[in-house]
This record gives sequence, C-alpha cells and structure tokens, in this order.
Amino acid sequence: MRNLLLSLALGLSTTAAVAQLQVNPQLGATFVDLTDDGNGVTTKAAFGFQLGVDLRLGERLYFQPGAYFGRNATVVKISALDTNVIEDNLIRTTAKVKALVGYNLIHNEGFKLRVNAGPTYEALLSVDNKDNKIDFNKDDYNGGSFNMDAGVGVDIALFTVEAGVSYGITNAYKDRSEFSSDAKYFTFYATIGLVFGSGMK
Repeated sequence: MRNLLLSLALGLSTTAAVAQLQVNPQLGATFVDLTDDGNGVTTKAAFGFQLGVDLRLGERLYFQPGAYFGRNATVVKISALDTNVIEDNLIRTTAKVKALVGYNLIHNEGFKLRVNAGPTYEALLSVDNKDNKIDFNKDDYNGGSFNMDAGVGVDIALFTVEAGVSYGITNAYKDRSEFSSDAKYFTFYATIGLVFGSGMK
C-alpha cells in the first residue's frame, strides 16, 4: 500500500504543474460479492456505501487518483449437512485508494461521456457481524485487496454520475480449510457527485 501511495503522490507532484485540475467529491452505493463461495458457504451482495474524492489531472486524457471510505455489506450463508443454515450480514469498513486513467469519449462544454480504468488498493479496517450469528472477524480476512477497476461516467455541467466494477486480485480470506482460498471480491458501484476546477470546458 505504501508503494501505491508513493506512486499517487509522485503522479500528483509531476503532473500538477502542467495539467488542468478538477476535484470530484462523490457519494454512492456499493454491492460486494465474492467470486468463489467454497464448500457450504454462499454469499450475496447487499447494499453498502462509499464516499470520497477523485482528482482529475489533465484534459481529455487524464490521471485520476482518488481516496474513499466505505461500509460494504455481504450476506453470508453457511450450511452444515443441509440441515442447519446460518445466515448473517458481514459488514466491512474499508479505505480505498485509486490510480486510474480516464478518457472523455465525448468532450463538449457542459457535457462529457468518460471512461476510466486502473489499479486500486482497498485496506480492511474492520469486520462486523450484523446479528452475531457467524463468528467472522477481521483476522479471517486478508488485510487488504489489490483490484482492477473500470467505470463509465457522465458529466453535465457541475454534476457527475458514474457506474463501474472492481475485481479483486488478492484473495479475500486468509488460508482456512473451511473456506475457499480462491475467493476474491467483486464490487459493483454507482456514485453521484460534483466537479470543481479547471478543465470543465
């Protein structure tokens, strides 16, 4: 994570002097599932949220670093011999940093259609069980996940909306025999926000 933060800082310092800068605060919904549930475990995405800010450094082609705080929920169901089913909402608190590259497919004054993609890192801050039915905690998960993100958005004047996906590269769980060690996070997100600064024409 430190290397990623250093890369973000270096990108900001070397680009800010020559690039136009926009600030994009956002708030949105997240839906987090796992790609491989493992034996006796099923998961389903539930509603979560994220809030944070992106910077856009450049014009039509731009560097897009960002930082976000999130509370992400996943419904986990554990079945034992098909006779006993335990279900609970596991809620993860996370901090996420992004290092995306974006491009405006439509680059008109007052309207932009844009795409972005790139690596992200999401640090796990805590894990809570909504009903205390499943004995999962932070120690059962890896401390963070490297991901690849991709999104599409629309800017209309000062307002912006975006939707995208985040696919985990890092395994979600630490090595535990009762769970699949190959499970990774898969997140869908949708945000609304504002865009301030130069480069809006």
